[in-house]
Amino acid sequence: MKMPFFASFIIFIIWLAYELSKGRRRAEKNEYSFWEKEAEANRTRRKSLDDLKYISIPFDSLPMHVLQNDDKIAEYHQVLYALSDSPIVNFTGISNTDLKLKYGAPNLNLLMRYDENYTSLVGTLHKWAMRLYEAGYIDEAKSILEFAVCTDTDVSGTYRLLASIYTAEGHPEKIADLLQKAEQLKSGSKDTIVRILQESDR
Repeated sequence: MKMPFFASFIIFIIWLAYELSKGRRRAEKNEYSFWEKEAEANRTRRKSLDDLKYISIPFDSLPMHVLQNDDKIAEYHQVLYALSDSPIVNFTGISNTDLKLKYGAPNLNLLMRYDENYTSLVGTLHKWAMRLYEAGYIDEAKSILEFAVCTDTDVSGTYRLLASIYTAEGHPEKIADLLQKAEQLKSGSKDTIVRILQESDR
Protein backbone atom coordinates (compact mmCIF):
# COMPACT_ATOMS: atom_id res chain seq x y z
CA MET A 1 0.00 0.00 0.00
CA LYS A 2 2.94 2.31 0.68
CA MET A 3 4.46 2.02 -2.79
CA PRO A 4 1.55 3.57 -4.78
CA PHE A 5 1.37 6.41 -2.27
CA PHE A 6 5.14 6.96 -2.47
CA ALA A 7 5.06 6.90 -6.28
CA SER A 8 2.19 9.39 -6.32
CA PHE A 9 4.07 11.62 -3.91
CA ILE A 10 7.18 11.56 -6.13
CA ILE A 11 5.07 12.41 -9.19
CA PHE A 12 3.49 15.28 -7.28
CA ILE A 13 6.91 16.62 -6.25
CA ILE A 14 8.16 16.45 -9.85
CA TRP A 15 5.01 18.20 -11.12
CA LEU A 16 5.28 20.89 -8.43
CA ALA A 17 8.94 21.53 -9.24
CA TYR A 18 8.06 21.82 -12.93
CA GLU A 19 5.21 24.28 -12.24
CA LEU A 20 7.39 26.41 -9.96
CA SER A 21 10.15 26.46 -12.56
CA LYS A 22 7.67 27.40 -15.30
CA GLY A 23 6.25 30.19 -13.14
CA ARG A 24 9.74 31.48 -12.39
CA ARG A 25 10.67 31.49 -16.08
CA ARG A 26 7.44 33.32 -16.93
CA ALA A 27 8.09 35.92 -14.23
CA GLU A 28 11.66 36.45 -15.46
CA LYS A 29 10.41 36.85 -19.02
CA ASN A 30 7.75 39.35 -17.96
CA GLU A 31 10.28 41.34 -15.95
CA TYR A 32 12.71 41.38 -18.88
CA SER A 33 9.94 42.54 -21.23
CA PHE A 34 8.94 45.27 -18.79
CA TRP A 35 12.45 46.69 -18.49
CA GLU A 36 12.97 46.47 -22.25
CA LYS A 37 9.75 48.44 -22.76
CA GLU A 38 10.70 50.93 -20.06
CA ALA A 39 14.13 51.46 -21.63
CA GLU A 40 12.51 52.08 -25.00
CA ALA A 41 10.06 54.51 -23.38
CA ASN A 42 12.87 56.45 -21.76
CA ARG A 43 14.54 56.84 -25.16
CA THR A 44 11.36 58.19 -26.78
CA ARG A 45 11.66 61.82 -27.78
CA ARG A 46 9.10 64.50 -27.12
CA LYS A 47 6.00 64.19 -29.32
CA SER A 48 2.98 66.33 -30.10
CA LEU A 49 0.17 66.52 -27.54
CA ASP A 50 -2.39 67.69 -30.08
CA ASP A 51 -4.42 64.48 -29.92
CA LEU A 52 -5.02 64.64 -26.16
CA LYS A 53 -8.67 64.67 -25.07
CA TYR A 54 -8.69 67.81 -22.98
CA ILE A 55 -11.63 68.20 -20.61
CA SER A 56 -13.43 71.53 -20.32
CA ILE A 57 -15.64 72.33 -17.34
CA PRO A 58 -19.08 73.42 -18.64
CA PHE A 59 -19.80 76.09 -16.04
CA ASP A 60 -22.81 77.35 -18.03
CA SER A 61 -24.60 74.02 -17.66
CA LEU A 62 -23.61 73.32 -14.05
CA PRO A 63 -25.62 74.63 -11.05
CA MET A 64 -23.12 77.30 -10.04
CA HIS A 65 -25.86 79.51 -8.57
CA VAL A 66 -27.23 76.93 -6.12
CA LEU A 67 -26.07 77.38 -2.52
CA GLN A 68 -23.15 79.44 -3.76
CA ASN A 69 -22.82 81.10 -0.34
CA ASP A 70 -22.33 77.75 1.38
CA ASP A 71 -18.71 77.62 2.58
CA LYS A 72 -18.03 74.12 1.29
CA ILE A 73 -19.67 74.72 -2.07
CA ALA A 74 -17.81 78.00 -2.45
CA GLU A 75 -14.62 76.03 -1.83
CA TYR A 76 -15.53 73.50 -4.52
CA HIS A 77 -16.30 76.32 -6.95
CA GLN A 78 -12.90 77.84 -6.25
CA VAL A 79 -11.16 74.55 -7.00
CA LEU A 80 -13.07 74.14 -10.26
CA TYR A 81 -12.31 77.68 -11.44
CA ALA A 82 -8.63 77.12 -10.67
CA LEU A 83 -8.65 73.84 -12.58
CA SER A 84 -10.30 75.48 -15.58
CA ASP A 85 -7.12 77.50 -16.13
CA SER A 86 -5.04 74.32 -16.50
CA PRO A 87 -5.15 71.40 -18.94
CA ILE A 88 -7.20 68.46 -17.64
CA VAL A 89 -6.79 65.00 -19.15
CA ASN A 90 -7.93 61.59 -17.93
CA PHE A 91 -5.08 59.05 -18.12
CA THR A 92 -6.67 56.50 -15.79
CA GLY A 93 -5.48 53.00 -16.59
CA ILE A 94 -2.55 54.17 -18.73
CA SER A 95 0.88 53.45 -17.29
CA ASN A 96 3.70 55.98 -17.21
CA THR A 97 5.64 53.70 -19.54
CA ASP A 98 2.87 53.80 -22.13
CA LEU A 99 2.58 57.59 -21.76
CA LYS A 100 6.30 57.95 -22.45
CA LEU A 101 6.11 55.66 -25.46
CA LYS A 102 3.20 57.59 -26.96
CA TYR A 103 4.14 61.17 -26.09
CA GLY A 104 7.83 61.06 -25.25
CA ALA A 105 9.69 60.79 -21.96
CA PRO A 106 10.27 64.58 -21.69
CA ASN A 107 6.49 65.10 -21.56
CA LEU A 108 5.85 62.71 -18.66
CA ASN A 109 5.88 65.23 -15.79
CA LEU A 110 3.56 67.52 -17.75
CA LEU A 111 1.14 64.68 -18.49
CA MET A 112 1.16 63.61 -14.86
CA ARG A 113 0.09 67.12 -13.86
CA TYR A 114 -2.75 66.96 -16.39
CA ASP A 115 -3.86 63.67 -14.83
CA GLU A 116 -3.57 65.09 -11.30
CA ASN A 117 -5.86 67.89 -12.42
CA TYR A 118 -8.35 65.28 -13.58
CA THR A 119 -8.22 63.44 -10.27
CA SER A 120 -8.87 66.71 -8.47
CA LEU A 121 -11.73 67.48 -10.86
CA VAL A 122 -13.71 64.27 -10.38
CA GLY A 123 -13.11 64.25 -6.64
CA THR A 124 -14.40 67.81 -6.35
CA LEU A 125 -17.39 67.10 -8.57
CA HIS A 126 -18.39 64.18 -6.38
CA LYS A 127 -18.14 66.16 -3.15
CA TRP A 128 -20.08 69.04 -4.68
CA ALA A 129 -22.84 66.72 -5.90
CA MET A 130 -23.06 65.05 -2.50
CA ARG A 131 -23.39 68.42 -0.79
CA LEU A 132 -26.26 69.46 -3.07
CA TYR A 133 -27.94 66.06 -2.84
CA GLU A 134 -27.91 66.14 0.95
CA ALA A 135 -29.41 69.64 0.81
CA GLY A 136 -32.27 68.37 -1.35
CA TYR A 137 -31.10 69.68 -4.73
CA ILE A 138 -31.45 66.35 -6.51
CA ASP A 139 -31.63 67.53 -10.13
CA GLU A 140 -28.66 69.82 -9.65
CA ALA A 141 -26.62 67.02 -8.08
CA LYS A 142 -27.61 64.74 -10.95
CA SER A 143 -26.31 67.19 -13.56
CA ILE A 144 -22.92 67.28 -11.83
CA LEU A 145 -22.72 63.51 -11.53
CA GLU A 146 -23.67 63.02 -15.18
CA PHE A 147 -20.92 65.38 -16.27
CA ALA A 148 -18.42 63.44 -14.14
CA VAL A 149 -19.52 60.16 -15.75
CA CYS A 150 -19.07 61.72 -19.20
CA THR A 151 -15.40 62.21 -18.35
CA ASP A 152 -15.08 58.48 -17.48
CA THR A 153 -14.66 59.10 -13.78
CA ASP A 154 -13.75 56.08 -11.66
CA VAL A 155 -15.09 57.51 -8.38
CA SER A 156 -17.34 54.64 -7.31
CA GLY A 157 -19.47 56.90 -5.09
CA THR A 158 -20.43 58.96 -8.12
CA TYR A 159 -21.96 55.92 -9.82
CA ARG A 160 -23.63 54.77 -6.61
CA LEU A 161 -25.30 58.13 -5.99
CA LEU A 162 -26.34 58.60 -9.61
CA ALA A 163 -27.80 55.10 -9.73
CA SER A 164 -29.79 55.78 -6.57
CA ILE A 165 -31.20 58.95 -8.14
CA TYR A 166 -32.18 57.07 -11.29
CA THR A 167 -33.83 54.38 -9.15
CA ALA A 168 -35.83 56.98 -7.22
CA GLU A 169 -36.90 58.57 -10.49
CA GLY A 170 -38.00 55.21 -11.89
CA HIS A 171 -35.42 55.10 -14.69
CA PRO A 172 -33.74 51.67 -14.51
CA GLU A 173 -32.82 51.97 -18.20
CA LYS A 174 -30.43 54.77 -17.27
CA ILE A 175 -28.70 52.47 -14.80
CA ALA A 176 -28.28 49.98 -17.66
CA ASP A 177 -26.63 52.74 -19.69
CA LEU A 178 -24.36 53.54 -16.74
CA LEU A 179 -23.42 49.88 -16.45
CA GLN A 180 -22.54 49.69 -20.12
CA LYS A 181 -20.29 52.72 -19.72
CA ALA A 182 -18.69 51.38 -16.54
CA GLU A 183 -17.79 48.13 -18.30
CA GLN A 184 -15.60 50.17 -20.68
CA LEU A 185 -13.57 51.82 -17.90
CA LYS A 186 -9.84 51.15 -17.74
CA SER A 187 -9.63 51.82 -14.02
CA GLY A 188 -8.80 49.34 -11.29
CA SER A 189 -12.12 50.39 -9.73
CA LYS A 190 -14.03 49.04 -12.71
CA ASP A 191 -15.16 45.78 -11.09
CA THR A 192 -16.34 47.57 -7.95
CA ILE A 193 -18.32 50.09 -9.99
CA VAL A 194 -19.86 47.38 -12.17
CA ARG A 195 -20.91 45.45 -9.07
CA ILE A 196 -22.49 48.57 -7.52
CA LEU A 197 -24.52 49.18 -10.66
CA GLN A 198 -25.55 45.55 -11.03
CA GLU A 199 -26.84 45.56 -7.46
CA SER A 200 -28.65 48.88 -8.07
CA ASP A 201 -30.40 47.45 -11.13
CA ARG A 202 -32.01 44.53 -9.28
